[in-house]
Order: sequence, then structure tokens, then C-alpha cells
Amino acid sequence: MKKCIERRIALLLTGGLGLISSAAVASPVISELFYDAPGSDAGLAFVELFGTPGDSLDGLLLEGINGSGGTVYKTIGLGGVFPLDGVFVIGDESGGSTQVANADLIADVDFQNGPDSVVLRDAAAVLDAVAYGNFGVGDVSAGEGSAAPAALAGSSIARFNPWLDTGDNGADFVLLATPTPGVVPSVSAVPLPASAVLFASGLLSLLVSRRGLTGA
Repeated sequence: MKKCIERRIALLLTGGLGLISSAAVASPVISELFYDAPGSDAGLAFVELFGTPGDSLDGLLLEGINGSGGTVYKTIGLGGVFPLDGVFVIGDESGGSTQVANADLIADVDFQNGPDSVVLRDAAAVLDAVAYGNFGVGDVSAGEGSAAPAALAGSSIARFNPWLDTGDNGADFVLLATPTPGVVPSVSAVPLPASAVLFASGLLSLLVSRRGLTGA
């Protein structure tokens, strides 16, 4: 599906912030996870990834890790490429389709409510991992650092800034009352230095010009 211009503006702004940071992300990351819709999750759950535009997702896997015992209970093979804005959305499949807006791929991404973990990996190594929920004694976290908060039904967990990965899910992820597949919402909460705003404005002008030329 086509992505709205507002998504690209937000990505450009957060991109400006990331370029001036020393902790820029080098690998694809999980940027948002919606695992508990009100009522049935079928067709509504999603995983959003953030990566370098044009990079292939072929050969990458998403794994669901059970917090009780640490076993892999779900494996999803990915495919496609990161689009121009770097945001790739996997919408949960239900009846051959999905209700998730901006979905780039449809697959069974109805992960458990937790405490559990979702891991993004290739054949050789883990690229990113997010643990979420309230882990008790004996539970197994396959995430990074402390767990991201448990989301209430209808809410999602989202990376505060997709360009940054501190290695601590609890610090990197926030709760969103309204899930935003294909949108990076953190820009409104991050005070941007003037250099980042100017950088983003220049990129946005190029993007708008390109859209005008191609009729996209």
C-alpha cells in the first residue's frame, strides 16, 4: 500500500536526529509491536521494522519466544525490501488478508501477550530482540536489557526513536495508546536541534520534487 506523506515527514525528522547521534542503528530493528487488540487479534496484530531503504529482508526471520521456558513457538520468514521511508509493516493474516494499514507483507504475526519476546534474526545472528511484559522469577527473556512495558489491549509498544538502539528495551520502547503501523510518532516528543530540522527540510523538498516528477 502507498504510505502517506506524513509518515515520510516524521521519518525524515527522526532521521535528522539520528544522524547527529553517536548511537545510530546499523541493523534493521523492531520499531513497533502490536500484539493485543481488543477482542480477537486476528488480522489486527502487526510488527513494524525500521531499516535502510532498499535493503532486502529475504532470509530474515521473526521468532516468538515463550517467556515460560524460552522455547520458540512461532517462526515467520520475511521477504521484500525496505521502502524509501525505511518502514516495513508485517500485518497479521486473517482469511488471506489483513486489516493493518500500510502493510507491506501479510503473515501470521499474532504473537502471545506475554511476558514473551520477539526476535529478528538472519541465519547467522540475532539482529534485534524485544522482550515485553512483566517477567517473573523463572521466566525467560530473550530481549535486550530490561523488558519493554506490558501493553494493555488496544495499545502497542514502539521504539521511542527508530534511529537509536541503546540495548535496553525498557529505555527504548514506550506505550502508544493508539497503534501507528507505518508511522514513526516519536518526533513530536523529541526536541530537535535546528540542524536536524534544516536537514529534514532539505530532504523533504527533494522527496516532494521527486513525487511531482514521478506522479507517485
